Amino acid sequence: MKILITGGVGFIGTNAASYFFKKNHQVTVVDNFSRKGVEKNALFLKKNFPKIKIIKSNVSSIKNYQSFLNQAEVVIHLAGQTAVTTSIKNPKNDFENNLVDSFTLLEYLRKNNPKAIVIYSSTNKVYGDLKAMKKFSPVDENTPLDFISPYGCSKGATDCYFLDYHRIFGLKTVVFRQSCIYGPHQLGVEDQGWVAHFAKQFLFKKSITIFGDGKQIRDLLYVEDLIDAYEKAIKNIEKVKGQAINIGGGEKNAYSLVEVTKILEKEFGYKIPIYFDKARVGDQKYFVSKNKKAKKLLNWQPKTLFIKGLKELINWQKQNLL
Repeated sequence: MKILITGGVGFIGTNAASYFFKKNHQVTVVDNFSRKGVEKNALFLKKNFPKIKIIKSNVSSIKNYQSFLNQAEVVIHLAGQTAVTTSIKNPKNDFENNLVDSFTLLEYLRKNNPKAIVIYSSTNKVYGDLKAMKKFSPVDENTPLDFISPYGCSKGATDCYFLDYHRIFGLKTVVFRQSCIYGPHQLGVEDQGWVAHFAKQFLFKKSITIFGDGKQIRDLLYVEDLIDAYEKAIKNIEKVKGQAINIGGGEKNAYSLVEVTKILEKEFGYKIPIYFDKARVGDQKYFVSKNKKAKKLLNWQPKTLFIKGLKELINWQKQNLL
């Protein structure tokens, strides 16, 4: 298959590109290299998989990769602005990167390559702060959408466009509303994956700032398990096209932020300073993906327990960041 990945030298993109190339697919990645440190991921791909085509471009500049997009049988759309805090500081940039660029891509595919399978990487943030939850329990896709923060609005609106382009125009779109993803090639930049950021701070013996009381609970999904879900969606596209699917580590991999710092203390054998600041706008006190729909439609469930996946992440950081 010919697979095109936007945001392809980011954390998830790098893992996806290498995975699908190893499966003998023809892989092209598009990335504007705007995120800090992604040059390291690009070098990794060039060194280990020189046949993967890397195109430096904004997603909206389709002329720069048009021929590859026209031929793509699968498009995995990962590119975009990734942080709530950044969206609040610069909502216009967030709007353009997440909604405008995504719509440009989607509309181009509608007109020029409507048979392509299109996977969109959405977020659990489309459900808002979930304050209406009477008790903490795993979240399914019937939970009402509630876009809070510019990031929630831009990702949520894009999420809905991808679903609607199946309903109205028949495109083979799938939306994954992803929980906290972690693993190798995640560079530990604050606001771009808190598990990797915490681990990196321990590695370099620097302090961590936790926003809120640290008792927020998240389900943590190892990146290889996420890509397994992407692959299953591609193979079962007739069952899942037009669907939004929550995907995360589930109850077995649910931890609070403070619990993760305690685990890291054991892994590294020492403590670092941990400070607390006020909670962030729209932060969820609890989010754990139910994963029932993913299991039913894709026969998918997480395979990697958090402790094992965390060790893999730490080993990668020691080999690549020190």
